[in-house]
Amino acid sequence: MFNKENLNRLDVTALRSQRWYAPDTIRAFAHRQRTQQMGLNREEFMGKPVIGIINTWSEMSACHIHLRDRAEAVKRAVWAAGGYPVELPALSVGEVMVKPTTMLYRNFLAMEAEELLRQHPIDGAVLLGGCDKSTPALLMGALSMDIPMIFCPAGPMSTGKWRGQVTGAGTHTKKYWDLVRVGTIKEHDWVELEGAMTRSIGTCNTMGTASTMTSIADAIGFTLPGASSIPAADSRHTQMAAQCGKTIVDMVWYDHKPSKWLKRENFLNGIVAYMALGGSTNAAIHLIAMANRANIKITLDDMAEIARQVPVLANLFPSGDQLMDEFFFAGGLMALLKKVEPFLHTQSIGVTNQMVAHWIKHADCYDDNVIRNMDNPVIALEQGCALAVLRGNLCPNGAVMKSSAAKPELHRHCGPAVVFDSAQALSEQIDDPALDIHKDSVIVLRNAGPVGAPGMPEWGNLPIPKKLLKEGVTDMVRISDARMSGTHYGACVLHVAPEAAVGGPLALVKTGDMIELDIAAGTLNMLVSDEELATRRAALQPSHRVYQRSFAALYQQHVTQADEGCDFDFLQAGSDVPEPAIC
Repeated sequence: MFNKENLNRLDVTALRSQRWYAPDTIRAFAHRQRTQQMGLNREEFMGKPVIGIINTWSEMSACHIHLRDRAEAVKRAVWAAGGYPVELPALSVGEVMVKPTTMLYRNFLAMEAEELLRQHPIDGAVLLGGCDKSTPALLMGALSMDIPMIFCPAGPMSTGKWRGQVTGAGTHTKKYWDLVRVGTIKEHDWVELEGAMTRSIGTCNTMGTASTMTSIADAIGFTLPGASSIPAADSRHTQMAAQCGKTIVDMVWYDHKPSKWLKRENFLNGIVAYMALGGSTNAAIHLIAMANRANIKITLDDMAEIARQVPVLANLFPSGDQLMDEFFFAGGLMALLKKVEPFLHTQSIGVTNQMVAHWIKHADCYDDNVIRNMDNPVIALEQGCALAVLRGNLCPNGAVMKSSAAKPELHRHCGPAVVFDSAQALSEQIDDPALDIHKDSVIVLRNAGPVGAPGMPEWGNLPIPKKLLKEGVTDMVRISDARMSGTHYGACVLHVAPEAAVGGPLALVKTGDMIELDIAAGTLNMLVSDEELATRRAALQPSHRVYQRSFAALYQQHVTQADEGCDFDFLQAGSDVPEPAIC
């Protein structure tokens, strides 16, 4: 699997781990002594590549519950390939159970992954993750560390059905919840759905953030080609994990670290895949953060340019009507990449040291309804794309929207704002029958961004008022400095930058102001004079909570804005961190 052509094999003395184990010193004696204390014989670890398996397994993360087993598959392959595997538990950041949001802890996991690899005698890393923030976090940490590494995606869960209807995690939860709110679905139906929709191990089975990010990682070259499409419960998933173990040993011996193969073109390939998949808007933040860690410049404008050229071809919820099982059996990511080959940099290489042209050479599509041709997209470019980037006096540094998941009649819209200063206020007031709101109103939520929330939770899929649902309204223009789950849908403008909490224009909007959205023109404006906005800014008072301690305090002090990747300012690419001293 690993192509050794044009690479030179390292001598054993060049292994990073030898700094811990090889010298004839009292410290190295202690390192060898303590390793043998764990039951290993000297010959089992001396002179072998030490492979760190960063495992985000947790009994609070349903998406990652099987990763203990996958770690064992990686280990057996590492041993067989002549390496020494060590499992290093890390923060899980599994969605749903983590409050207020896993995004608050993405940078925490990135720091942990980097420091676990730095502080220990690790020569190469296998990164086990898959749920939304775990993929970018693990890759960000490993990119900063810059040792050979390979990402092993957790894989999507199996298809769910309820009373004959296909159900996708997240997407259908939101749809059915609206039906519960208006009384179409009764309590016993809701309880039955609860146990029927998510029926196996693995990440969401829609093209939510999890599969968006693992697929992007795959297209960039961080995984074995096609690994992201394999369902978690499939036997081939365990086989893939073992192949990761074999491959990383080769990567270490040939010093195949990211700085030697990862280029801007790899990230552009990831963006092409992102658009063809109709992926989650969350990827816009993560791609920028990941690229920054590799000292590569990727911007919202890069994504917007590719989005205008590459239509949504993957017929997957929430933009389509199929689930990840069907995508895998239709040929998976490699089949999709084959169909967008003209947009790819096919000479780029990945962890296997093989070119993209080689990955997709024999890729076939077995279902043209699931993976569409360019002349038969799920959504034509003139009807919407996976990522529309907007700018205007409401979002001078940008905002994003998945226009393919919004009703076409809302692509150009002007209506009065209904403003909420917090998620709590919105929750308490949105279903009040006395609320002055109609189908043309624009719902605005602020103080939900990186600093304001803090952590930029997935509050952006703002609920439609119950009284409008009863009138048959299923979509409205909604604007916030928050994010939205990749499994959700609707005319939601997200990631408004700068956010309200740092004085962005969103802080100046008042209920009743006219808001104008024009996706085709790429604009989002409030129709308020500059003089009035200046008056409002002079009277502006902070309205978000400021933390004085805990990780939230560190986060608020150092997080960058959405258009910059929401990374910590002190963790982005810059001067090298020295190796730990071994005295």
